[in-house]
Amino acid sequence: MSFILGIDIGTSGAKAVAYSKDGKIIAHANSSYAVLPEEEGKHELDPEILFSAVLDVIKGTLKNTGAEKPMAISFSSAMHGLIAVDRSGKPITNMITWADLRSSKYATQLNYSPQAEIIYGRTGTPIHPMSPLCKIIWLRNELPEIFSAAYKFISIKELIFYRFFGEYIIDYSIASATGLLDIYELNWNKTALDAAGIEAEKLSRPVPSTYIIKELKPEYASQTGIEAGTPFVIGASDGCLAHIGSNAIKPNDVSLTIGTSGAVRLMSHRPFKDIKKRIFNYILDEGLYISGGPTNNGGNILQWFAANFLRTPFKEPGDFDEFINEALEISAGAGGIIFLPYIFGERAPVWNAEAEGLFYGINSTHTVNHFMRALMEGIAFGLYEILNILEEINGPVNDIYVSGGFIKSRKWVSLLADVFGRKMHLTNAEDSSAAGAAMIGLKALGVIKDYSEAASFFTLKETFDPNMQNHEACKKNFNIYVKLYKQLKDIKK
Repeated sequence: MSFILGIDIGTSGAKAVAYSKDGKIIAHANSSYAVLPEEEGKHELDPEILFSAVLDVIKGTLKNTGAEKPMAISFSSAMHGLIAVDRSGKPITNMITWADLRSSKYATQLNYSPQAEIIYGRTGTPIHPMSPLCKIIWLRNELPEIFSAAYKFISIKELIFYRFFGEYIIDYSIASATGLLDIYELNWNKTALDAAGIEAEKLSRPVPSTYIIKELKPEYASQTGIEAGTPFVIGASDGCLAHIGSNAIKPNDVSLTIGTSGAVRLMSHRPFKDIKKRIFNYILDEGLYISGGPTNNGGNILQWFAANFLRTPFKEPGDFDEFINEALEISAGAGGIIFLPYIFGERAPVWNAEAEGLFYGINSTHTVNHFMRALMEGIAFGLYEILNILEEINGPVNDIYVSGGFIKSRKWVSLLADVFGRKMHLTNAEDSSAAGAAMIGLKALGVIKDYSEAASFFTLKETFDPNMQNHEACKKNFNIYVKLYKQLKDIKK
């Protein structure tokens, strides 16, 4: 059976999934890795471990697919990572991930500069420590020796493609999340480059997300079992591909991802204009944009609360379920407790790495389960606020498709439906980013012309209807929630 291989390179692991042309999973392999020892604000991965993991998952999947060779191998990778390499292509830094906050000071300075509006307007990336733009500024100021020694500033996918093919290329999708690419001209933006203190030559050549390259170096062909001449599709970013890979392929469909962190996204033929700079505009492929907002705070909040307040850190998958079950013993509205979930700073919609969390409305009747319920509702409120912003800018949305690690909990998805007051659709896609990578690969090969032609990838598993009585209870708290951050920020000035 002919198949396409979708590769997803995340910040906690890499996976490869072999899909038939109609979306059936034939084989898959996973490889996990850990964040390097953390200091305050630091969040790095070893690029050599990531590279080895990608080789392993490709080899492991191909072993289980039989004699048939893949039609193509197509890539998804996490956004915002930065690696400095020397002239030989050797990394001289670890991969600095999206969660690294050491450039916060420089992000704040840039946000208040005259260039800020131009950079956001032309690149579509909010100015925040997550962006490679801010990371490069940090390197220039804090680690000048490394900055000066850097031949290129690249992402993990660029490192992989350089090693595989000897060429520095970056897809429009990953490039559009750097804060450096002009998403209208599809080249590196001079204002952003000047802010970073670099020339365009320090970055890779931008290419379409459907770009195909075939000349894999023999050493890697033999290591992985890939036949000579196999097409490699450069693909796009994990967030953009998770959107189409969760079946959000009709106009005004929404994808909602909830895992360690979260995101709400919408696909359009144009970037959205937001004078308040609350959302991102990233490129999926030519003529298609993914707009929305990511959150720093998702399931990691539950882990934080369990470890620090319950003294029972999660060790087994069932621990999350137990937490959720206990939280949902409390009725919607959490007895009036409202949780501002900015424990790990926040991206959308406030874009403030130094934002802080808050429990509001506590009284003597509240138990620990009330706090747990408020945690879950607060996380959902953050996502719901992003949806409201998208509707404010673009008008009413259509269906909402959910993906991510926490969709395994039916009760969590049901709570999301209640908070949003909308139906939540769950498909059979086990890894939405890998599925999206396969879909963009099929488009690159000409097997499909439009993502709607890949509808066979998906079977609707379940639709979660909202309990509107619960929604009204949550909406009352949400109306207070949206005022809390501004009030807290003003107090701290």
